[in-house]
Amino acid sequence: MLLSITSTTLPATDLGYLLHKHPDRVQTFDLAFGRAHVLYQEVSDERCTAALVLDVDPVGMVRQHRGPAGDGQRMEQYVNDRPYVASSLMSVAIARVLGSALGARCPNRPELVERPLQLKAKLAVLPARRGGEELVRRLFEPLGYDVAIERHALDEHFTEWGGGPYVTLTLRATRPLHELLNHLYVLIPVLDNDKHYWVGQDEVEKLLKRGEGWLPKHPERELITARYLRYFGSLTRDGLARLSEADEPDPDAAAESHAQEEEAIEQPMSLNEQRHAAVIGALKGAGVRRVLDLGCAQGTLLRRLLDEPQFEQVVGVDVSLRALEVAEDRLKLSRLPELKRQRIQLMHGSLIYRDARLAGFDAACLVEVIEHFDASRLAALERSVFAFARPGLVIVTTPNVEYNVRFENLPAGTLRHRDHRFEWTRRQFRQWAERVAERFGYSVRFLPVGPVDEEVGAPTQMGVFER
Repeated sequence: MLLSITSTTLPATDLGYLLHKHPDRVQTFDLAFGRAHVLYQEVSDERCTAALVLDVDPVGMVRQHRGPAGDGQRMEQYVNDRPYVASSLMSVAIARVLGSALGARCPNRPELVERPLQLKAKLAVLPARRGGEELVRRLFEPLGYDVAIERHALDEHFTEWGGGPYVTLTLRATRPLHELLNHLYVLIPVLDNDKHYWVGQDEVEKLLKRGEGWLPKHPERELITARYLRYFGSLTRDGLARLSEADEPDPDAAAESHAQEEEAIEQPMSLNEQRHAAVIGALKGAGVRRVLDLGCAQGTLLRRLLDEPQFEQVVGVDVSLRALEVAEDRLKLSRLPELKRQRIQLMHGSLIYRDARLAGFDAACLVEVIEHFDASRLAALERSVFAFARPGLVIVTTPNVEYNVRFENLPAGTLRHRDHRFEWTRRQFRQWAERVAERFGYSVRFLPVGPVDEEVGAPTQMGVFER
């Protein structure tokens, strides 16, 4: 059972301080189920890789009553995949052997704890029995990881038997090391869908501690909680209830209030109308017929699209049920003429994981949407839109933060919307868009929206991606 972690942030040897393990020697630790070894596969200022290797003794686990509850004489207690496949045993080893890094402690170099590092983590063999590759992506991509999965044949000598239930998983991201370790600690047992020890109330506390800051917002938090707690009903209900307490009391109402604040800032130049006009102009110029409005909110763009006969099918998607209800009311869907009503549809859904309903459209619009996502979740959105939905045309608009100094009613140093996770400069947006286009096989061109200032550019920047 092998986990390797690589850092390429200079100096890469800082990884040794964070792991609290010296690169010059192999260290061995006795655990209840066997031994754990920490060693470094490569060490330089440019690249440093540490490996955690578990030597599991399945026979010893049963004979010393350290295995799963039940008849210790059953053959499957002795012959199983635990010595080779990442499971809850790996999570135990991470907590016992890499506890300082997991707990965000680095006595010798405390300034390194929250430093984002360019990290690669590789799990040599990971179970993916229930849900397969899609589940692996649903768990890790919303957390901002670039996920690479290598499937393994059931038997390499009999390839016609198809793929087996195991994968090699490689994760890449720029983030503090303790975040990566906490994600692995929780999600490895979720994929294994089992634990080698008794699950009690203390497991709820571990889940809440290791999931702090990310699990309450994860789109699969119900699944993660249920699997981590082995579907024990009372524990799962307690875990979910306590995770819900971490949520904003009424996020839909807050989002609506914040949107009104942003509209008030931009209203003097009717910027929202100019954005919609630019988007519709690009759609009509490309001759598209079937259009997705991703993150449609309360339906302002949908109404404009519906007024254009060229668009034969218009679909609005949003994660907020309240926003969809407002959109339905504002569009007066129940009173539209039948032919017009047939052209529009509202869908409840998230943009950060694959949705088969979104495939096959001519175009997708993300109008003032991406800035509402944490930077760590953008990779999941990119894959969902550009790899899975994969329309022929994608239009993205986002604020140009450089222009904010021209808004007299916007205090210096603040963003236009309190829910914005970021606002990009023109250069940052161009770099992101060109990287996405290259990765997913699109070309991209850029258009200004609104009055162009010679010094700071236009208030809104728009990227038009074409396959």
